[in-house]
Amino acid sequence: MTGRPEILFPLFAGLETLQGIGPKTAQNFAQIDIETPRDLLFSLPYSVVDRRRRESIRGLDFPAIATVEVTIGTHRPARNKGGAYRITVTDAEEEFQLVFFHGRSRYLEVQLPEGARRVVSGKLELFDGAAQMVHPDHMVALDEAAEIPDFEPVYHLTHGVSQKTMFKAAQSALDRLPDLAEWADPSQIRKEDWPTWSEALTFAHNPDGLDALAAEAPARARLAYDELFSHQLTLALARARDRTLPGRSSVATGAMQSRVLAALPYRPTNAQARAIDEITTDMARSDRMNRLLQGDVGSGKTLVAFMALLVAVEAGGQGVMMAPTEILARQHLEALSPLADTAGVVLEILTGRDKGRERAAKCAALARGDIHILVGTHAVFQADVSFHDLRLAIVDEQHRFGVRQRMELAEKGKGADVLVMTATPIPRSLALTQYGDMEVSVLDEKPPGRKPVKTAVISTERMQEVVSHLRGAIDEGRQCYWVCPLVEESEVMDLTAAEERFKHLRATLGDGVVGLVHGQMPAAEKDAAMAAFQAGKTKVLVATTVIEVGVNVPNASIMVIERAEIFGLAQLHQLRGRVGRGDAASTCLLLYQAPLSKGGQKRLEILRETEDGFRISETDLEMRGAGDVIGTAQSGLPRFRIANLERQAGLMAIAQSDARALLTSDPDLSSPRGQAARVLLWLMKQDQAIRLISVG
Repeated sequence: MTGRPEILFPLFAGLETLQGIGPKTAQNFAQIDIETPRDLLFSLPYSVVDRRRRESIRGLDFPAIATVEVTIGTHRPARNKGGAYRITVTDAEEEFQLVFFHGRSRYLEVQLPEGARRVVSGKLELFDGAAQMVHPDHMVALDEAAEIPDFEPVYHLTHGVSQKTMFKAAQSALDRLPDLAEWADPSQIRKEDWPTWSEALTFAHNPDGLDALAAEAPARARLAYDELFSHQLTLALARARDRTLPGRSSVATGAMQSRVLAALPYRPTNAQARAIDEITTDMARSDRMNRLLQGDVGSGKTLVAFMALLVAVEAGGQGVMMAPTEILARQHLEALSPLADTAGVVLEILTGRDKGRERAAKCAALARGDIHILVGTHAVFQADVSFHDLRLAIVDEQHRFGVRQRMELAEKGKGADVLVMTATPIPRSLALTQYGDMEVSVLDEKPPGRKPVKTAVISTERMQEVVSHLRGAIDEGRQCYWVCPLVEESEVMDLTAAEERFKHLRATLGDGVVGLVHGQMPAAEKDAAMAAFQAGKTKVLVATTVIEVGVNVPNASIMVIERAEIFGLAQLHQLRGRVGRGDAASTCLLLYQAPLSKGGQKRLEILRETEDGFRISETDLEMRGAGDVIGTAQSGLPRFRIANLERQAGLMAIAQSDARALLTSDPDLSSPRGQAARVLLWLMKQDQAIRLISVG
């Protein structure tokens, strides 16, 4: 499989090869990521204009779009520069005017000579009680009228590209559709009564009404499936490749694990026990583990992760746990230290701060195998870090970490098992999109002793009340996070928002009581502010959302989120999870600025009703769409052109099982359907998959 199959060449040619597109227009198209006929075909219309022919405009509710046959009457050129050029026309029953601004007489007299019959289509409006059509969209002779479709597709445009150009180009691209062999599962096609790929594209660009644009319409569903199937095929190929990579069998003795379990003040939840069991079984197998541990805030992922690390140590090897930031790495160290002491294993940390001799000593101990478990930031990736026998790599907070880094990390330990942890509950359809190549363990119970967090929604007009309530709580020895909104436009504005609030609270609550952290601070200052809050020196920590991931201060029992209505649901849920970690009853105050939009209101209400992260994330997906839920920029989430993950979540699951089934029966895609699937991967630009096949 060396290069793109020849049958696809016409779809990957330059845009200028299409009707009506010159070099300039091609450049304009590139602004919206359309560079080939293939890109154009996958840019489907988002609406339609009803241009069905009528006898007359009589009885229409204005303004309206109408398509009628008319006789051209008198021309009245504009009296002054920039005025309106008017032409009176009559249909079967009514008279109305065509209006042109900057209309050139010579041109219009040739196009619309008096007494001629024409079909015109455009928007009709009432002006001074008379009907007029300003700049008709179509004016054609009767023998060309068939060119106006009954339902004209409406496309997303860019500067310098008109609907007409787009329509013509799309129709021209459809003329080149190659006859491709079928890659979809035949039973799925029969069950859904789907058209073939090329029929589906033809229908999608020539809709026969508004219903044809719905995600559920057979042509649209078919095309969405193709997109999801090619994506899942890529993930399934990655998964198949991971499975053929030589793994290590790490068999637990249970000696260290049982010591830790005996020392715990509570029994693990059923969900924790199940996850530990799944991981232990996976690690004992000879192929490589690639598992996602998904748990809501406070569901006890740390214990599960530590038990997995102990499997590696009991089997005579080492484990590493990676966190995205220094603060989190230190926190893992604190959380794991007492467990490590109980188990009797050596735990160490390695971050970018370790320099010179100290770093060299740690690296030497690691290479000798004297350090059993290493916690660190991406500093553990560096070339001089080598392990004596790395058997398990745990990656925390996956969405900062793509498939590529997972592979790099696994390279460090020849055949090391990989466990990814995320505290972001992700709806099933998205979990499949991002982690389709992995097995998934879910922690869906809270350990005993986690108290519910009481959530209240309050208008910012009651700010004074909130602050005085806070003063009372501080006097009782409690601590509070105060989160300021991140104003996307500028980090400078965030800064002012956070600094203003910090000054205001310091003035009211007193010096030395309030701390501040934000994204613009040097790392050392940030850490110092966090440390002072963790140690209880400061009682209120004013912060932008830098604290959202993982910071643990059990004594903090109040979370105030300012302008909560502009945050995403998942983010609010994560922030709320920072409190409720100690013995005190905890509160989360969501401050909003009136008036609330419908969406804003719905988001805040669902938070007030439930603490179930999975339910919250499903709502978030419905309301905001997939890219926003994970934050497309950092998620590595594929940008689907046609598939709509909110509306077509079910298709994603079908695509995944189809992809896995196809690879099970035909691992090197050599059957007729396998060959067709290879063409699909080229068509969908799934380069990663193509690389996997060509090396495989």
